[in-house]
Amino acid sequence: MNSRSFFGAGRRAFLSQSSALIAAPLLPQRPALARAEPPPETTRLKLVAVPAICLAPQYIAEALLRAEGFTDIEYAKFETTIVGGGPLANGEADFTLDAAGDIVTYLDTGNPVIALGGVHLGCYELFGNTQVRAIRDLKGKTVAIDNLNGPQHIFLSSVAAYVGLDPRKDINWLVAPSQESMQFFIDGKADAFLGFPPQPQELRARKVGHLVLNTATDRPWSQYYCCMLTGNRDFVEKHPIATKRVMRAIFKAADLCAQQPERAAKLMVDRGFTKRYDFALETLKDVRYNAWRTYDPDNTIRFHALRLHEVGMIKTAPEKIIERGTDWRFLKELKKELKA
Repeated sequence: MNSRSFFGAGRRAFLSQSSALIAAPLLPQRPALARAEPPPETTRLKLVAVPAICLAPQYIAEALLRAEGFTDIEYAKFETTIVGGGPLANGEADFTLDAAGDIVTYLDTGNPVIALGGVHLGCYELFGNTQVRAIRDLKGKTVAIDNLNGPQHIFLSSVAAYVGLDPRKDINWLVAPSQESMQFFIDGKADAFLGFPPQPQELRARKVGHLVLNTATDRPWSQYYCCMLTGNRDFVEKHPIATKRVMRAIFKAADLCAQQPERAAKLMVDRGFTKRYDFALETLKDVRYNAWRTYDPDNTIRFHALRLHEVGMIKTAPEKIIERGTDWRFLKELKKELKA
């Protein structure tokens, strides 16, 4: 794990050229109210980078963040997904996009994170072999994941609970690092695999398995956020102006992903977050990045908390989770400001 920025020697030169490209078309639309805000309480910001290109808004937002007054921006890089709140909980990072189910588990155990708003829908896709045609077919089958209590495990546990399975008893979990776990499915060592971009794109390109669940289109999961913006609680409480400015930049970056996917995909490749432009573009077109404007984040937290509570994977009641770990004030302000 490396908590420093990881874009290589050409990063600063690239940013100097790209900042104007990204920010210039967006900043003139910024309302007078936003321009009149005090500067952020801190100009230093730490974000997270994991191998999930669906988190594109936080990866391409750097120029927008600089326009909001942040001058020292770091990305902590992790080669696999994060368990237990990770860098946000221990103060190694200030903000990240995280899976809704994971956020529920963090709040259940009292981790110092806070959910600030939903961002997009439709990351996850479940692939199966010939023995898995529906979610209920997972009973007694082997599913490859990268971490117990990680995003894949938690989300698929919620999905399984919704259809009446007990993920603790009915599913055999085969755990390995991210790419290795997908390889287990490709090699026939697992019956199913829940992937996040660019993994579904790679499986389709290689014609491996078949699609069982697409969270961008299949109800009820398509009605709830996949990933939400979370912050370190201490940072949010001490730096409310900076928090709102971070959120504004992330939401504008989400709009860029939705409105100009070709441009956003190129930025992802240019900045070293992914090698495959075609996979990035497919992801940006499929994931619903305009959802931050319309869906209720409370409903997403409640939905997953109910499922995980039903099967005993969390102890805290859903309403207590919402009371303990959410703050939608900034989101409501920004929806009005950005005319959501």
